[in-house]
Amino acid sequence: MIYSAGIDVGSSAVKVAIVRSPRGSGRSRSGAEVLSQVIERTRRREEKLVLEQAWQRALSQAKLHSDQLHYTATTGEGEMVTFRTGHFYGMTAHARGAIFLDPEARAALDAGALHARAIRFDDRARVLDYRMTSQCASGSGQFLENIARYLGVTLDEVGALSVRGEQPEKVSGICAVLAETDVINMVSRGITTPNILRGIHESMSAGFAKLLKNSKAQGVILLTGGLAADVGIVACLKQALKKQAHEKGGEALAVEVRTHPDSVYAGALGAALWGAYRVEKLQRLGGEPLAALPL
Repeated sequence: MIYSAGIDVGSSAVKVAIVRSPRGSGRSRSGAEVLSQVIERTRRREEKLVLEQAWQRALSQAKLHSDQLHYTATTGEGEMVTFRTGHFYGMTAHARGAIFLDPEARAALDAGALHARAIRFDDRARVLDYRMTSQCASGSGQFLENIARYLGVTLDEVGALSVRGEQPEKVSGICAVLAETDVINMVSRGITTPNILRGIHESMSAGFAKLLKNSKAQGVILLTGGLAADVGIVACLKQALKKQAHEKGGEALAVEVRTHPDSVYAGALGAALWGAYRVEKLQRLGGEPLAALPL
């Protein structure tokens, strides 16, 4: 068996996954078993402390010591992880994690704290195309968290409240600053929180739908990242894709949006699984794990 760890260092949280894979499973990593999954949110804490806490918790849950791991892979902003064996690009990691969570997935929408990206891949998790949001943060988890804080609700409450919105208010989809100004005006006009959040979700989902269309995503799309558990986003994205398909002159996408309870760990899982594959590849070449070896 191969024991590998994946550490996904994001701007708002650190995710760690430790996986046990049978030898000889190749890129598919069929039969891989997740031994632990941990998330530690930064919450203005020192990043190295957050990383250490997440790492120790993951090892404890897996009942392993770090020297028992064959490979420790990072993704995201993993430069701070000094004990890593190697690093994988975020798109590569999310593609592999998405297929592990849902073998039918052929695209992923990684909706994170600072940006969103649509990733199209084949059945071996090879990235075929991708599209990312612009530098503006109006389609990000951090933007949504700021709005939730202003409205006095938690991120866990946002999705359920949004689903209750029956008369969503339109917000600016161009700029986070303008959108936040819109929300302030809505509150002063007495617009309900569900309708405000539904309007924000619809604006974000319209942007996500464009990313998926531009990446030529087809088939099953798995939501990954921190916003994947937001039922409001899921509902609005499905609606946005249907609207996009019926627009005059628009190209219909044969897609199905799905999520998974472990979607937030997709990057960490993908990094761990690629790490296990790299171990086998290096062993076939008669060498030791090296960070520089490409996939």
